[in-house]
Order: sequence, then structure tokens, then C-alpha cells
Amino acid sequence: LADFSVPSEPGNERLAMDTVAETARGLGLSGENLERLKTAVAEATMNAMEHGNHYRSEVPVELQVLSRDHDLLVRITDRGSGPPPTEDGDTPDIEAKLEGIQTPRGWGLFLIKSMVDEMHITGDEGHHTVELVVHLGAEGGK
Repeated sequence: LADFSVPSEPGNERLAMDTVAETARGLGLSGENLERLKTAVAEATMNAMEHGNHYRSEVPVELQVLSRDHDLLVRITDRGSGPPPTEDGDTPDIEAKLEGIQTPRGWGLFLIKSMVDEMHITGDEGHHTVELVVHLGAEGGK
């Protein structure tokens, strides 16, 4: 449905979010479900720009929007190396963060996963991909 890239520069997560949202609207996604998807796409794109591509503007974040069965899939790929982050990392503990026991950072994957129906992370030596899945037509969604 869409296949595009954005330079790894702060602010380009909005371009990614808006492009994905326009495509999702065409499939009937709206309201709170669309807003959740937009949040997940923006956060995943920021993570890809920062952690995968280290904000090197010449290294793009690649995005694909696909429709499969009754699902909308958004794949966000960076050029990170090493093992991909785990989907089931530690759940952020707000009290521990406020007390300085946990870093104030680290909400990204937790937030992304809570915004969509499914999240999958894959990777190899030269890429990491976060796949977001939204079930279309599900009443209320997540």
C-alpha cells in the first residue's frame, strides 16, 4: 500500500506517521485506533532513527504499509547492527524511574506494544525491523 523512506533526522517521525495514517484511513481505520497507530509509528520511527541509524541523515528509515487478510501491517526498518531489541524487555516501573533506580528512558517498546494489536521485532547483521499489526474491523481494537 505504501513503501517509502525518511532521512534519520529529528522530526521526520511526523512525516512517517502522517504518511502511514493517510494510508490507514484508506482502509477505514479511524478514531482512537488510528491515533494509537500514529503514536506507535512515530515512536518506532524515532527509535529506528536514534538507536538503529544514530541520527545519520544519510541513512534512511524504511517503512512499508501492507494489508494481509484482515490486518494492517507497518514495517519500520533501520540499519542497526547487532541483535535486535527484545519484545519482552522489562516493563518500565514508574516508581523505580522516579527514584532513579531505572533510567527515565526505556518506555519506547513498551508504549509501542501497548498501542497496537501485535508487535514483532526481527533483525540481522545489518537491519532491525519492527512490525506493527492492527486488526482491521475489530470493534474497539486494542
